[in-house]
Amino acid sequence: MRATVIRAPHDIRVEEVADAVVREPADAVVRVLRACICGSDLWAYRGESARQPGQRIGHEFLGVVEGTGADVTGFAPGDLVVAPFVWSDGTCEYCAEGLQTSCPRGGFWGSAGSDGGQGEAVRVPFADGTLVKLPADAASDDRLLTGLLALSDVLGTGHHAAVGAGVAPGSTVAVVGDGAVGLCGVLAARRLGADRIIALGRHTARTDIARLFGATDVVAARGEEAVAAVREMTGGHGAQAVIEAVGTEQSMRTAVGIARDGGAIGYVGVPHGSGTGLDLSVMFDRNIALRGGVAPVRAYIPELLPDVLDGTIDPSPVFDLAVPLGGVPGGYKAMDERTALKVLVTP
Repeated sequence: MRATVIRAPHDIRVEEVADAVVREPADAVVRVLRACICGSDLWAYRGESARQPGQRIGHEFLGVVEGTGADVTGFAPGDLVVAPFVWSDGTCEYCAEGLQTSCPRGGFWGSAGSDGGQGEAVRVPFADGTLVKLPADAASDDRLLTGLLALSDVLGTGHHAAVGAGVAPGSTVAVVGDGAVGLCGVLAARRLGADRIIALGRHTARTDIARLFGATDVVAARGEEAVAAVREMTGGHGAQAVIEAVGTEQSMRTAVGIARDGGAIGYVGVPHGSGTGLDLSVMFDRNIALRGGVAPVRAYIPELLPDVLDGTIDPSPVFDLAVPLGGVPGGYKAMDERTALKVLVTP
């Protein structure tokens, strides 16, 4: 089968690899119908996170079950399924708590020795604990299928940030980051009842999506200028809930600067580059809470799925470029050069 591998920084290739097969009784093999490129994949592409030459890449996919191991009871060949970006056994205490990202037997697609989502098929360990079944007729609705793909990562990650920030009906929310996760944070904040949503972003195509998703205001600035603008818009106080979806020192400083005293920051931006340089005394003095981390999207899919299916929320606009599997290297280049927001892959 064909799958995407990374050979070196800026060297992404689609190569022939060994077929995905059932190895363990709890496995399933999923034939990929939709995959995509994540902003976090770019850190490997740019050489900012280490990868072995030839390692698979990609962690977001949905598809059709092709085969199952003897112990799999919840799925059968032909089932349409979506996979969260982490597999998990579904039986440990962390899974029971809804923190599947800490499952001791879990792992990330594209980690050394595992299949990546950007390929023709994926071997799924612990299928019963990992996969979520989708309605079969969704496979015939291209827009819906694309929206459902967002459940594998960005929609659940944006929701995790909104929950961590304490978004509640009537609240004022500020979102730092205009990537797919930040935009899904806007969508999540609207879904949770925020009264005002301030999106920080300088790219019109992206802030247009933010407005479509429910942003009431846009601040096209960074750093201290952004902090001053948000504070002016909120009577000098700042936002009760702040979503941080970038992961840099500057973005975290901005998040702290625009947070209201007694508010909270939900952070889901994968940390990269320099350290946060976060002054805890500032947060202590102002009673600002910090919550977030790797999003346990498997816990959120059952809650979010009905709203995607009935159209209450539609995250599909975050996918602004589609490529076939063979076009994945060009997709990475487009995202790296910021000519694409999020690339959809159709093997």
